[in-house]
Amino acid sequence: MRKLIIASMAAAAFSLAACSEKAQQETSEAGAAVADDAAAAGDAVAEGAAEAGDTVAAGAADAADATAAAAKDAGNAVEGTVKAAGDAADKAGDKIAEETKKAEANDKK
Repeated sequence: MRKLIIASMAAAAFSLAACSEKAQQETSEAGAAVADDAAAAGDAVAEGAAEAGDTVAAGAADAADATAAAAKDAGNAVEGTVKAAGDAADKAGDKIAEETKKAEANDKK
């Protein structure tokens, strides 16, 4: 009977060792799968960040171009306004000179 118990214990120990190896193998495979998933997720995040950076850079360039165009348009508008004001001042000066000549002519009469 003693030999039977020892043999049973030995068989149990071998089966536990086999289960332990199988569990270790499965745990290792699961760990590798998790690592692969994490790497894929990291790659996806990096790609998304790169695309977002490109989009922001393109948007900034477009905004800079729009700002430059608006500044040019504003400069042209100011230039036009200044020219119109100068023309109006010239006309007013001419009108003043004309009216002054008329007044002087009336004073001589």
